[in-house]
Amino acid sequence: MSTSDSPLVVQLHAVLANMPDHLSGLLPELSVMGIINWGAAAAMVFGGVVPFIPQYRDIRRSGNTEGFSTFVCLTLLVANILRIMFWFGKHFELPLLAQSIIMVFTMMMMVRLCVQMKNKSEIVSSKQHKFTDFEHGHFWQWTDFKSYVQFMTLFTACVGLLTFLLLNNIIYVELIGFLAVFAEALLGAPQFYRNFQNKSTQGMSKKMVGFWTCGDVFKTGYFILREAPPQFWICGALQVSIDISIFVQVFLYRNLPSRAAKFYSS
Repeated sequence: MSTSDSPLVVQLHAVLANMPDHLSGLLPELSVMGIINWGAAAAMVFGGVVPFIPQYRDIRRSGNTEGFSTFVCLTLLVANILRIMFWFGKHFELPLLAQSIIMVFTMMMMVRLCVQMKNKSEIVSSKQHKFTDFEHGHFWQWTDFKSYVQFMTLFTACVGLLTFLLLNNIIYVELIGFLAVFAEALLGAPQFYRNFQNKSTQGMSKKMVGFWTCGDVFKTGYFILREAPPQFWICGALQVSIDISIFVQVFLYRNLPSRAAKFYSS
């Protein structure tokens, strides 16, 4: 029996022969569609945090946080932590998981900046409010960043423990998946309600809503094309609907005086 006929040599030849197939599965497809897919995935991962970059810079430069609500951060933190837990019960695409992780860190950075700027802007120190005081009237309005970290750590631990215990319960898994994307989908609802109350869109940035709409349309299309779980594209469509409704308000209220204008003219 020759050396070339030994089982080890035969197996080595087979591995070398199949090497191109293995490498093609590991390396990205260098084609137009492959580049588009990788570009879309990168946009999904980092696109969600891009609108907060100018907001972060404005707050840092001006030292004023009045134009930004930290409850936006709370909504996105809850939504993305729930989405991360949903991944353990029902795996979806890694770019969406990476997007949630990055968004959590981004929102905590926004909260930290807002707390710092608010404390610096106070001429006379007010009463300190902490999470451990358990004052429901000051929920998410604490005066130290440590309280926000404590609350989010507790929330993550509780949801994580519940997910671990109910990981095989399909109803629970689908529920947290729906709650995650539904909470994020309603981010535009407060703006819509405020416009409805004032019968005006004055003071609202149309450009901001335009970026929302473009991003939500892209995101919803990505969910559908990549066959993400139904919760994602259903709530994505809801987001687009709210964005379009706000633009309809811009058209309807364009010639109507705002409530504030009526008050001062009377």
